[in-house]
Amino acid sequence: MRQNIIFSYETPFSGEHNIYGFTYGAGTYSEPLQAERSAAIVGAMRGNEHQQLYICSKLSARLAELEENGDIVHGKSITIIPSVNYNSINADHKYWLSDESDINRMFPGNPDGPATSRLAYALMEELKQYSYGIQFPSYYMRGRFIPHVRMMKTGYESTNLANLFGLPFVMLNEPRAFDKGTLNYNWQISGTEAFSLYSGGTERINEEYAEVAASAVLRFLSRMGIIRYNSMGGNISTMMDEEEMVTIKSEAAGFFKRLTNVNREVRRGDVLAEVIDPMDGHILSQVHSPVDGIIFYMQDAPLIYQNVILARMIKKVHL
Repeated sequence: MRQNIIFSYETPFSGEHNIYGFTYGAGTYSEPLQAERSAAIVGAMRGNEHQQLYICSKLSARLAELEENGDIVHGKSITIIPSVNYNSINADHKYWLSDESDINRMFPGNPDGPATSRLAYALMEELKQYSYGIQFPSYYMRGRFIPHVRMMKTGYESTNLANLFGLPFVMLNEPRAFDKGTLNYNWQISGTEAFSLYSGGTERINEEYAEVAASAVLRFLSRMGIIRYNSMGGNISTMMDEEEMVTIKSEAAGFFKRLTNVNREVRRGDVLAEVIDPMDGHILSQVHSPVDGIIFYMQDAPLIYQNVILARMIKKVHL
């Protein structure tokens, strides 16, 4: 393993801020420059992405073992960037400390711009040199969801390769205006086969889902001929368009009591949750499934407001 600094910046409040990359494999140590830049893996970009950082730590440990045993294919290399914004992690703060900017809205970046834009530019210049890119972003809504691969419809997406992670679902979505400032979008545009892998958690570590995500990455690297690894298990992925999912919103505000969980098959009319009056404890509303299907996402906040998204479902197709 070799450690290198991808970007260094002197912050006004926290001293020097470095982005570290950890590279595994790369042929032999005497000939590191002749190695193919095979795959790059990016973890936490925000200060609350503890699950994403944890998955990278698991992958680093696994790749170190593979490297020691000679199971990274000669001439191949894998770089892990566990954290892009560790100063915010140390401060228990979600965004960039000095100006509240979100790094994952700054791509492709500007070398003469503000700090996070310069950071995004340096990161993009490094990452676009790799054949395959894997990012662990956080889901845009708080709650629980099925681990999945997500790709934007940029015209450069490779859905066949996304199936090789062996996760239950590959989700496709049309890029929205703010998506065009994300790493995944710009990574695809730059020519890298880029994938966002959503691992089922953000601020709290979910050990089971972290293991699923780490195994999925190792499975992909093995199937692409980058590592030698017994990639047992995995799913035959179902391709889904995000627009096809059914959204369930709350009819009332109050305590949210879940009566089921994600990745559960339910029938139309089943009670999925209850909204309870926080003052006298009576049931204000029952949340019923509008269709037969699988629960893809479910809210896990203790208190919810009226008209917020409580669940998203994959509708079952009856043949």
